[in-house]
Amino acid sequence: MTGGAARVRVPVGEDAERWITRAGCRRVLFVVHNVTSATRLLDVLPLFHGDLRLQMVATCTGSSPFLAGVPELLARAGLPVLPWDQAKDTPFDLVVSASYGGELAALQGKLAVLSHGAGYNKRLATPDTGHRTPDTGHPSPAPVFGLSPDWLLDDGRPLATATVLSHPEQLDRLRSGCPEAAPTAVLAGDPCYDRVLAALPHRDLFRRALGVGPGQRLIVVSSTWASRSLFGGAWEPESDDLLPWLLSRLTAELPADEYRTVAVLHPNIWYGHGPGQVRAWLDNARRAGLDAIPPLDGWRQALIAADCVLGDHSSVTYYAASIGVPVLLGAFPQQDLDPLSPVAALGRDAPRLVRRGSLRAQIDRVVAAHDPGRYKELAEQASSAPGESAALLRRLFYGLMDLPEPGGRPALLDPLPLPPYLPARRTAPVRVLTGGTGSHPREVSVVRYAVAGAEPEPDVPGDCAHTVVDEETRETGRLRVADVVVRYAAGDDPRLGPPAAWTAEALDRYPYCALAAYVDGPDRCVVRTRDGDLVRLSAAAGPDGRADLCDPAAYASALHAWLASGRPLDTAVPGITVRTGATTHLVAVEPLSPTAP
Repeated sequence: MTGGAARVRVPVGEDAERWITRAGCRRVLFVVHNVTSATRLLDVLPLFHGDLRLQMVATCTGSSPFLAGVPELLARAGLPVLPWDQAKDTPFDLVVSASYGGELAALQGKLAVLSHGAGYNKRLATPDTGHRTPDTGHPSPAPVFGLSPDWLLDDGRPLATATVLSHPEQLDRLRSGCPEAAPTAVLAGDPCYDRVLAALPHRDLFRRALGVGPGQRLIVVSSTWASRSLFGGAWEPESDDLLPWLLSRLTAELPADEYRTVAVLHPNIWYGHGPGQVRAWLDNARRAGLDAIPPLDGWRQALIAADCVLGDHSSVTYYAASIGVPVLLGAFPQQDLDPLSPVAALGRDAPRLVRRGSLRAQIDRVVAAHDPGRYKELAEQASSAPGESAALLRRLFYGLMDLPEPGGRPALLDPLPLPPYLPARRTAPVRVLTGGTGSHPREVSVVRYAVAGAEPEPDVPGDCAHTVVDEETRETGRLRVADVVVRYAAGDDPRLGPPAAWTAEALDRYPYCALAAYVDGPDRCVVRTRDGDLVRLSAAAGPDGRADLCDPAAYASALHAWLASGRPLDTAVPGITVRTGATTHLVAVEPLSPTAP
């Protein structure tokens, strides 16, 4: 990707005509600055699919400090990758970029520049000037990225043939900030936002993919990059870093069966600091059940599925508000934003997350008080042509190439895929509080909190308490004193199963354990008691016939509480009701032969 890389000989190059199979194709170059900008290029890539008249290639400017992850992303796209020097030497019919980084003026071809976020909102200094006023030397506000001469002009002339905007409010700011580039402006909507809008009907499927069950709230922690972001923690000079408090309270205050937590972090965090480091920073929260959504896939599905987003001045938080999701702002440096931008307006209107008081109370309050139309005006500024970006962008791209659009085929974006099933997994010890155990009706209330790191155990009311430990925990010493030991695996896993064998072995390994549970499905487990009874616990399906997605370890805890209260096992047959928060789960209790497979 850099100047020292070997030049490509096919499909472009000095003797390419000798080697190519399809000759005479128009050339389209996608310019990648970093992973963030590349994701927007991936959004529009399908607009060129199916056209035998085109040859697409990609290149990387090499100018971004965030180059990690780019080779893997380009390999995933499957396009030929030109070294930057060769890209500058090669003529193209169309050049598409989602950033102004690098020597774009050196490229040969009509250049269309897209935003790689929700429009243009942030101030960002160009690296060459630092934006100091020449007369005083005092710092002046950095220009608005994508709407100021510092980014848009080259020797006083517009850099791009087409400056793609998603809404007229951006055009108004462009005319004010850089009137020379205004004639290049094209209103063409927002393909990222359109993909989100098209997927809204699949919200329930996305929630199930993340293991969110009935009565459970999905909380998304979202952060952009840089020190004044939520993840950076330095957005106010005099304030303490909010992130350690937030990560700890997600575990300590939110019951595991009533809340599901995931993190959506900007790619520059992942690739600037390294995925391994990000996972290390999040280790306690991850062992307590938080999942970090990969930076390329799944973040939009998580937003659609969310009940609340704890965010900052990122495009992700703005997109969430635009589709009606309640937001709480944990960081919001107004000085980093154009005050006329929609994202800045969100910061002036949305409630703030504060360290004082309960995190859970703040989340519950903003969800309960949320008006779905609260951010309607801001949502309208996300795109002036919702659902139409594919047609508008394809018309623009083909017009720049002086090539008729493909006939008889509408311009379409790829639908958001259904993510793989990703239920919460807690390998930290879980403190379980039970109450309301009664025979008429047969019911047990269960409240579970993961205890990770140095967090104190939750101080909440309950009739009885016990500890559940995953056998794959890092805190192996806790297994010796666990009341319940649990293992998650397929029933026919040859390393562990059948469940009857593992549960017997677990009770032998952990002599102080009262019950061993083998979770072999999303809604069921097999448990063995210290008395040797083997029982299948399985939750009744919902009204739609789908599996109850409550963690089956909660059912094992309910049975343990039932037995610990002095009730015999046969009084739990044929089933008990397990209550988690306001949700009830009808759990069948089926005795098995102690030697059952």
